[in-house]
Amino acid sequence: MKTSNLKLPARFPFLVRRLAKALSVATFLFAALTLFAADRPVRNEAAIRAQKLPKITRLPGERRLHIAIGLQFRNFPALTNLLNQVYSGTSTNFHRFLTPAQFAERFGPSQSEYDSVIQFATTNRLRVERTFGNRAHVEISGTVADLERAFHVTLGTYRHPTEDREFYAPNVEPAVDPSLPMVYIQGLDNFFIPKPSSIIEYHRRGPQPDTGSGTNNLYLGNDFRNAYAPGVSLNGSGQVVGLVEFDGYTPSDITKYQNLAGVSPNVPVSPFLVDGVSNTAGANNNEVCLDIEMAIAMAPGLNRVNVYEGIFDTSVMNEIASPTKGETLPRQVSCSWGIGGDSAITNALLEMAMQGQSFYYASGDFGAYPTQTGAGNISQNYMTSVGGTILSMNGTGASWNSEVVWNGGNPTGKDITGGGILINVPIPNYQQPVNMGGNGGSGTWRNVPDVAACAQSIEIVDTITFTNGNPNIPGQVTGVGGTSASAPLWAGFTALVNQQNASQGKAPLGFPNPAIYEIALGTLYSPGFHDITVGSNTNSVSPNQYFAQPGYDLCTGWGTPTGQGLINSLTEFSGPVFVDFNYTGSIQNGNYTTPFKTLAAGTNAVSNFGTIFIKTAGHSTAPMIIQKPMTITALDGAAVIGN
Repeated sequence: MKTSNLKLPARFPFLVRRLAKALSVATFLFAALTLFAADRPVRNEAAIRAQKLPKITRLPGERRLHIAIGLQFRNFPALTNLLNQVYSGTSTNFHRFLTPAQFAERFGPSQSEYDSVIQFATTNRLRVERTFGNRAHVEISGTVADLERAFHVTLGTYRHPTEDREFYAPNVEPAVDPSLPMVYIQGLDNFFIPKPSSIIEYHRRGPQPDTGSGTNNLYLGNDFRNAYAPGVSLNGSGQVVGLVEFDGYTPSDITKYQNLAGVSPNVPVSPFLVDGVSNTAGANNNEVCLDIEMAIAMAPGLNRVNVYEGIFDTSVMNEIASPTKGETLPRQVSCSWGIGGDSAITNALLEMAMQGQSFYYASGDFGAYPTQTGAGNISQNYMTSVGGTILSMNGTGASWNSEVVWNGGNPTGKDITGGGILINVPIPNYQQPVNMGGNGGSGTWRNVPDVAACAQSIEIVDTITFTNGNPNIPGQVTGVGGTSASAPLWAGFTALVNQQNASQGKAPLGFPNPAIYEIALGTLYSPGFHDITVGSNTNSVSPNQYFAQPGYDLCTGWGTPTGQGLINSLTEFSGPVFVDFNYTGSIQNGNYTTPFKTLAAGTNAVSNFGTIFIKTAGHSTAPMIIQKPMTITALDGAAVIGN
């Protein structure tokens, strides 16, 4: 540390005066330096970047900023251990999800830890704007001058190295007393601003096959159900979809879309606002409208769509995981904004998975990721990444015909489904059994996407916004595309699954990847997925990667849903144990790929009201006593129990 830049913390004035009276000047300076050095830095990537750039100006001290502070969960090893059990079909904790209150009690920071952060804020003249039931997040506001004193920084403006704008950031990483359990502080910089996954305006290029029932044959409303849920009577009744958003929308746009799509009665849509924002349609309101309208198109009987709007991804995500505004917990959540590399959201994703919430994330629209791409954290392992396809239908949106990888051929490298390897993100256990030998994937790092859905020729209704003072124009019918549409389509599809689960007394699907990969690695793959085998997401950065192939690939993952077949499989996987009388492997844990050899082992492992699937024909002579309610189903051929 350079002593010329020494800045004594504002919270030590009384102690400093006492020290100055009692000690010599030299001893006083040494003691002050020791006190300041004891502060613990809180990671801030923008500050690290700013140190390499010339400062343009200092932020005015009277300017008020909204910030968010995160705390670490307690009992983290126990949390990860229980999470593994919750998604293991052999565990008695399988799909025994926690409520937000139960999660906070077992794993949330203690009340004293939470109070210490609140006390820190009030002592430093910062205003607490909102607290959360999980005690893992708090929203605070304060003037620049007070924030600088509280966190021992100077806030200045700098020229952004990759975007045509200035950004503000601290000159050094913020520092706090080591006793304060802070793991992130958002709002001291605006280096990163969440952006949509490059939602693109669709322009027809050349001859097109028969497509949708909307304007100019764009896909509208029930077309998506005809493609991905044909003949399915489920409509999402009783379910709530949650959407991660960073802009507002015009409610009349959503009403107009539902009327165009023939959704009757209209699905209620409600904004839930955090970080002090208002629901005003801005330049990216087309993303918000697209997300809402796609979820409703796939599940037109939803109880509600919760639209979560804010400034910080952590605030939005914590509101979804730990509602503070009286809203129903959404069991299926979608995000089409660029937040996937932010480690600060990992806590919220862990909580969602533990509470039985599914989270779908758009894979992006710039094609194959560069080989050096790395999120640097495990947040992507708790998301279901969704790629894009070009969908062709019979008639005008009547039925599914075919799909290929979404690659619009844009020479700038846009309009191409994202996918690739996230180095530094360890490959999750559900992905480890996949053979990556022929698809360019990795056996070490996380591969994305996991699944896919339509990303082209989509009709929406949104408000055109202007920046030159002209009034906004609501209710405009527009053709768009992008994986921004694919993710909310999967959220809507999951609402159908959870509706069926609820009707059968089963738990919600929760984090879907373990079930998706189990299904796709077995005989249930073909009945459940359209396998996309044509096309690529190559671009100028990655001209040799990646290409579609049978099974899993880094363009569309496992593919797109077929409808009732996948719904049934996902419902069945909400609590099954597998038995194969002919299995010869040494590992037996009741999973689809490593089943038990005897029915006795299966009945011992299955939970109350659980399901046992007997995979193949055969017989089991092992004695057993069944003392709990369960369902035993033969998947393939006749199975004989006993002699």
